[in-house]
Amino acid sequence: MSKESTFESVVGKLTVNQKRFIAELIGTFIVVVLATGSVVIDAKLNGVLGLPFIAFAPFVGVAIGVYLFGKISMAHFNPAVSVGFWITKHITKKLLVLYLFAEIVGALLASIFVSMVIGKEAHLGVNAPNYSYPLPLIFGIEVLASALLMAVILTVVYTKGLKRFGGIAIGGIVGLDILFLSFISGASMNPARSLAPALFSGVLTDLWLYWTATFIGTSLIAYLYREKIANL
Repeated sequence: MSKESTFESVVGKLTVNQKRFIAELIGTFIVVVLATGSVVIDAKLNGVLGLPFIAFAPFVGVAIGVYLFGKISMAHFNPAVSVGFWITKHITKKLLVLYLFAEIVGALLASIFVSMVIGKEAHLGVNAPNYSYPLPLIFGIEVLASALLMAVILTVVYTKGLKRFGGIAIGGIVGLDILFLSFISGASMNPARSLAPALFSGVLTDLWLYWTATFIGTSLIAYLYREKIANL
């Protein structure tokens, strides 16, 4: 039996939820490696690459993840997005737990990889808000960034993938949020992406922001979409 046949045999024996778990873990790993690794690389090069590089890398990661795993797990790669999908009733509470576990494990593995392979500069790429702005504005911007992400994702879902441009659309909003909003709030949009580097670098001060505002942003959009669909 060839190696390819053996691999297909193993994959074929996996349950649907096992496939979803693996897809979310690997997808989150890819996204977090590129999102945080780009920050580390830029820091190693003394900021030569700048914000465009830091925004472009996660755009690529998200787009790749969506095209690879969208048909398997709907390509969440983000606990706040998974909660949004639970609100819209795309997934059950039991499945939500599976998604959250896969995403957090994937993010933790990503930060370990970044630390061992890319470097430890910039606190492993931890998110950092700009406190020269008022805290309510910082919080509001992070809510807005997360809400925009969820809005694009649900638009892709309800338009059946925007004619195969779903990955570009979702990755694009991630990149644009980072490019235009990260200088205020850090533009995480993803609690797992914020958690992993914060835990391993010990920089936990701002973690509360990315574990509140992100969920609020995605949840607001999810509730709006659910009400809209219910009234159609």
